[in-house]
Amino acid sequence: MTGAGGVAAGQLRAFIERIERLEEEKKELFDDIRHVYGEAKAHGYDTKVMRQVVKLRKLDPAERQEQEALLDLYMGALGTLPLFQSDAAEGGEGVPGCVAAVSAKNEHGETVAEWRRGTAKPARRASETA
Repeated sequence: MTGAGGVAAGQLRAFIERIERLEEEKKELFDDIRHVYGEAKAHGYDTKVMRQVVKLRKLDPAERQEQEALLDLYMGALGTLPLFQSDAAEGGEGVPGCVAAVSAKNEHGETVAEWRRGTAKPARRASETA
């Protein structure tokens, strides 16, 4: 049946109702995801990093490598690459391309955990060591 302006009211209503049901399902899924992140945070995980991992895992390998290469290029241009280096990057054992969170240190000799907590000992100045 065609209503005012040549619009099939029944068909339009069906589309709108389907969209509304899907929007409600989407809201429930987002709530479930938020709950899972909350659980992870309660267990000590950094949810911002987890969100980045989820985002990266969605990418195909070639696209991810391209983004990582551009990030390295931009960070290098700013003089801030790398923030943390692992023993693996320095010739030690480890998985290539992965940062070993336990032994990773930044340019000040702080471990990742010390840096995040702000509990690292102050770095010695060159004048203090001479």
